[in-house]
Amino acid sequence: MDSHSEVVERLRSAFRSGVTVPEQFRRTQLMKLMSMLKENEEKFVVALHKDLAKPRFEALLSELDIVTNDLHHTISNLSSWMQPEYVEKNLATKFDDCFVQRQPLGVVLIIGTWNYPLQLLILPMVGAIAAGNCVILKPSEVSTATDSLIAELVPKYLHQDCFAVISGGAEETKALLKHRFDHIFYTGSQNVARSILQAASVHLTPVTLELGGKCPCFIYGQVNILYAARRLVWAKFFNAGQSCVAPDYVLCSTAIRDAILPAIRQALEEFYGKEPQKCPDYSRIVSPQHWTRLMEMLGKTSGKVVIGGESNQEEKYIAPTVVVDVAEDDVLMGEEIFGPILPILTVESLEQGISFITSREKPLALYTFSDDSSAVKTVMEKTSSGGFCSNDSIIHMSLPSLPFGGVGASGFGCYHGRFGFETFSHRRACMLRGWALERINSLRYPPYSDERLGWLRWTTSPKFSCSIM
Repeated sequence: MDSHSEVVERLRSAFRSGVTVPEQFRRTQLMKLMSMLKENEEKFVVALHKDLAKPRFEALLSELDIVTNDLHHTISNLSSWMQPEYVEKNLATKFDDCFVQRQPLGVVLIIGTWNYPLQLLILPMVGAIAAGNCVILKPSEVSTATDSLIAELVPKYLHQDCFAVISGGAEETKALLKHRFDHIFYTGSQNVARSILQAASVHLTPVTLELGGKCPCFIYGQVNILYAARRLVWAKFFNAGQSCVAPDYVLCSTAIRDAILPAIRQALEEFYGKEPQKCPDYSRIVSPQHWTRLMEMLGKTSGKVVIGGESNQEEKYIAPTVVVDVAEDDVLMGEEIFGPILPILTVESLEQGISFITSREKPLALYTFSDDSSAVKTVMEKTSSGGFCSNDSIIHMSLPSLPFGGVGASGFGCYHGRFGFETFSHRRACMLRGWALERINSLRYPPYSDERLGWLRWTTSPKFSCSIM
């Protein structure tokens, strides 16, 4: 097996050769990536089930389809994205070509995570390939079956001098981060993100961080209780709650809480039956360590478990669980739960709910359920989050024309569609000029005078802006 240094140098040599720059190369590699997903669909479904007991429906919807949809969108728009972006000019630059050129960054490192081990590794790769980069993929070692399959397939489908997979655990990642990259894209926890930033700072490497946080679901005023419960339950317990954009807790009035609890029970039984443990549509916790962490949180909460709570360590099973009477400083409110446990906290006004949300770190997503459009607008305008969705949850991230990314503690930078292309591109300012208008240019040369300064400021004034071509 090649050493890290050999892999990085091989990719860097390929990038320097210019092979990744032409549109046809990018398009061909994106098409091959599409073929890899389509031709090995069932293999990925099996691997994802081994890692997370992920149902086929969820695997196809959230892992394969979201990537192939982004690929279709990217391939369809690649030509236009690569075109120079001409900009507005002033009188002094009237006869110049002034535009923004998108250049590939070079060799980029993409570090994935285990909860969506295919999507969160390959989807950013789509943007990196479209932008003309060489890519090293580092899958999560926690999702071993998917990791192994990606490591096996990527060299078979993609150009081996330009794309590589390096597997391994935390020590492998640390060793990899000692090398200089032109961009690092990381999805995962805040603690690991800090070490990524420290490693990147040595080489002044730009970083995109896709983290998580406690995503609130604020239910306010009149709502269709049954619809709200169904959408909340689906989003929260999809992938057994192991989603960075899952509703992490619910804020609502006491009256809404009392009304929605029976509807949540009804939705859970409708989705997973009376015994969720036997339901093939309900996932499992990824590892014994993660199962233990969640059960310890559940054991320490001062809240009251009103739905679920059952578990089986051998199966890494935790039932869909709802907890009420949760205090603001409860253990369930300290860190992102990342599992099938849903705390409900009560607030009695719109202002109180907004204040609760804004007093905490900015989440990756914020959800508001309400029939009152003005209330939804107020929450949207008075809060900050990576994404926002009303009367539903997590579905906003499925649209490739919307950016996906965090803000503050939930990360920085974004991707999906054009936004991934931009993340992995350098926007280069370009001005192409000839030898005309030297008389105007001479205004800037010494010896300086107030008259020359006045004329120069006049020619560069925004009021004399010209067409972009």
